[in-house]
Amino acid sequence: MTSATRGVSRRVRTLIVCGALFVVLLILTMTLPVPYVVLSPGPTCNTLTTCPGETEQIIQVLGRPTRQTSGNLNLTTVSYSTSRLTVFDALRAWVAGDEAVVPRSALFPPGTTTQQVNTQNSNDFSASQEDAVVAAACELGYKKAFGVLSVLSKGPSAGILRAGDVLKQVAGKPADTYPRLKAILGAETPGTSVRVVIVRNTSPTVGATHTVTVKLGAPPKGATGASMGITVPPTPECLAPYEVNLGLNDQIGGPSAGMMFALGIIDKVSENLTKGRFIAGTGTISPEGAVGPIGGIQLKMIAAQRAGATLFLAPAGNCTDVAGAIPSGLQVVKVSTLHGAIQALRASAKGRPVPHC
Repeated sequence: MTSATRGVSRRVRTLIVCGALFVVLLILTMTLPVPYVVLSPGPTCNTLTTCPGETEQIIQVLGRPTRQTSGNLNLTTVSYSTSRLTVFDALRAWVAGDEAVVPRSALFPPGTTTQQVNTQNSNDFSASQEDAVVAAACELGYKKAFGVLSVLSKGPSAGILRAGDVLKQVAGKPADTYPRLKAILGAETPGTSVRVVIVRNTSPTVGATHTVTVKLGAPPKGATGASMGITVPPTPECLAPYEVNLGLNDQIGGPSAGMMFALGIIDKVSENLTKGRFIAGTGTISPEGAVGPIGGIQLKMIAAQRAGATLFLAPAGNCTDVAGAIPSGLQVVKVSTLHGAIQALRASAKGRPVPHC
């Protein structure tokens, strides 16, 4: 063997070894965890009926008859995996087209645990439900007052007070604000019977003043004084003469379903908004009915289109995210208020122009 041949053989062996090392390093690199999370289109739920796999109605109205609803008013969600990603997982999701790769810190800020984030999301979701109930009541024309939002089914006021009752006096003292009512109950003893003066907001005695007697119960855990077994707003709010219970607290987090909850309540108690159509959407809601932007709207549009929606309600604040990302067959309507969303649904049902992003 010549020296030239031996040199070529050494170079070949060197290249093979280097190539093998490169492959090993590449495999190791691709399997290393990275600080990212993959987002994907999540499940959608029809607020007029039930969530897939559930039997309980999402919106339950107590104290008045509801309409026989049709069509869909679906809230939309985004799913994410809590498992650690590898470089390979992130690259696969990045090229998938229907997934998004975001820094893990965007969902789980440094210094917070997964449990803390989940708790905050759950609290935001509950707050959005409360705001949706109030926004719907205001849109339906009910006036602002301080009074009863709901009555505990087995509490001291069950069968005595009703949702929508405006509070005037308790135990002979003015109880027309939250601080006043709290101070009165804080000084009372469970088992004491007190006279409660209310203005009734339900038929057949709307606007009539009534005096009833309530035997006070034990206060919530950690509180002092006594309880009437009712929920009241911290400030005067639009009081509907019925109670609304909203579900899904253990399944969905965040505030982005607020607008769809409000629309679902209105459809159930007042007006056929869907006209049999499959409508989906997203957006936060304020008690005054303002619709705010949310995250992950491109993935939510994909989720809506896959579920069968033909019309999607998008917050005006998300229009820059919507542009150029609308799935085929989905019409996107821009909304900035609950009232505007209702007007848009009425117009689109009649084939009239509606605002778009």
